[in-house]
This record gives sequence, structure tokens and C-alpha cells, in this order.
Amino acid sequence: MRRLNTRSSSPPSFSSEVMLSISAAALSFAPVAPVTHGVRAVTDVRMQTKADLEVLAKECNPIVGYWDPMNLVEYDQWSQGEAATIGFLRQAEIKHGRVAMAAFVGYLVQYNGIHFPWAISLNGMTFGDISAAGSPPEQWDALPTASKVQILLVIGALEMMSESTNILELSGNKHYMRGGKPGAFPKINTWCPHPVPFELYDPFNLSKNASEEKKAKGLVTEINNGRLAMLGIMGFMAEAAVPGSVPALMGRIAPYSGECMAPFSAGDANLPFVADMLKYQLF
Repeated sequence: MRRLNTRSSSPPSFSSEVMLSISAAALSFAPVAPVTHGVRAVTDVRMQTKADLEVLAKECNPIVGYWDPMNLVEYDQWSQGEAATIGFLRQAEIKHGRVAMAAFVGYLVQYNGIHFPWAISLNGMTFGDISAAGSPPEQWDALPTASKVQILLVIGALEMMSESTNILELSGNKHYMRGGKPGAFPKINTWCPHPVPFELYDPFNLSKNASEEKKAKGLVTEINNGRLAMLGIMGFMAEAAVPGSVPALMGRIAPYSGECMAPFSAGDANLPFVADMLKYQLF
């Protein structure tokens, strides 16, 4: 891996990209009824068992195999049963893995000073100004409050979409705790009144004609890359917060004195409850 530039004077810019995609809207109508969205048949997906996880674990890493030191699979999540708990855990791992992969790559890009050349707001602030704030966590702190709120609202909207049974059923899927496919994000054009060019999940339909064998291999690859990315981005955060805590990154990651797990900093104290949150000391 290329050695990271540790200069703190000209860090990268915080560039958060949320790709909301969409294809053609699926609308149906009757001669005497108003136009309504067509509802697809819900796919009957079999709920996974512990035995399925053991097989998947071997496919992901034959050396380590199935490893659940906290017995999470046997924990009855919200009294929903083992199958629902497994669906919850599978969804959580895939989602966190995807976020971590984006975060890991984003950290490298920002740390090396790569940023968009245009303005980030109407007041003239540019991505270059954000990049000059320091390391990636410092760049997040330097973002205008409105930008942070917009990003968090978009993330919240995506979460609501992925948890909505009605929206999932329009894509022929179910909730991941009710037999749905973990990691499958619902289509947006099946319910959104304004069509968008790409879907968030598989925007270019690369898996449309893929064989089941190829899909299974791709799933294993995604899980492994996600696990590695989670370790990688947490390694960056740990070394920034506690210099020397990750020997392999010592001297390569700029220290960060803020709270890397807090979405808001002192510059956002005008928001409700933020001032009180900043007074709380975890350690």
C-alpha cells in the first residue's frame, strides 16, 4: 500500500457521495381507476439457519471457519426466533461491510488531498477549503452544519427505505427478518413518483443475467472485503485517536484530538442538544 502522507497542513476534503439511482418507474392503471404503482410478487426466500452460516463461513474463510465467540446466533433478537436473528446479523454485517469499504477508500482519497474542484456551498466555501482543514476526521468537523445535517438525513431516508416492508414488497422482496434477502436494497422507481436514472442496488444490472454460482461467489467476495475494510477503517480511527495503538500505522496517520464517533463538533453547537452532548466525556 502506498505510504500515506502525514502532513496535517493540507489534508483531504470530506467528499461524501451518496448515489441514489433509479431506472424506469413501474406504473399500472385501470380504465376507471387512478394510476397506481404495480406490486410485484414477493419472492419466497428461505430463512437461513445456523447450519447455513457454518457452510458460508467455510466458503468465506476455510481456515477460520465458523466463529461466533459471543453466541450471537443463539441470542433471540427481540424474541423473534433464531431465523430472524440470523437475518438481522447477516443484514448488519453486509451493511457495515459496505459502509466500511466506502469509508476506507474515502479515507485514503481524502488523506492524500484529492477533492472536487468546485464550491461546496453558496457562500463560496470550496472542497479545497475543507481539504485544507487537516485529516479526514478534521475535514468532517470543518463541514458546514447544514452539510452534515443533509448527509445524515439522506442516510436516515435510505435506512427507512430498506426497513419498509411495503417498499421491499414492491421490489419482490421481504424484510430480512421475515425471509427476505439480506443486503438487498429495494428499488426506488417502484414507489418514487420522480424517476431517477440508477438504482442504488446494482445500478447497472450487472447481476441480472449472472448465474447463481457467480452470485454466490460475489457474495463471498463482498463479505470478505467488507470484513477487511471494517478492520482497516477502525485501525485508521484507533491510530488517529490513540497514536501508537496500531503499530503498523504509527507515524502514518495524523493524530486527531476530537471525538471520531460523534457526528457533531463545537462548530455545530447551535443545533439542539449538541452543546450538552459535547460536555459529555466518555473517557
